Amino acid sequence: QVQLVESGGGLVQAGGSLRLACAASGRTSSSRVFGWFRQAPGKEREFVASITWAGNSVNYVHSVAGRFTISRDNAKHTVYLQMNSLKPEDTAVYYCAAGNGGPRGPYDYWGQGTQVTVSS
Repeated sequence: QVQLVESGGGLVQAGGSLRLACAASGRTSSSRVFGWFRQAPGKEREFVASITWAGNSVNYVHSVAGRFTISRDNAKHTVYLQMNSLKPEDTAVYYCAAGNGGPRGPYDYWGQGTQVTVSS
């Protein structure tokens, strides 16, 4: 089992930045890929970014490429999502996930989510 706890969400104005963190515990070595997803009200959950635990492969959805950066700190068992130049359409609940599939899944473990709200 892997437990994931997200933090760092909040309210920010358009153009601002936030850094989300996903602290992993349990059998973290059993998961090869960590991802960030988001779900806006009335919309389906969508893939945002992923990174392998080895850190040698990252992927982004087109809409965040160049603005968001995913990274990991193996010693702290934490995955980060640095979000810059935020837009109102980035408003969503952001979820961290862990698994052994491809960049977009499937994922076996999910966090509880953290709310990101971007005001215009």
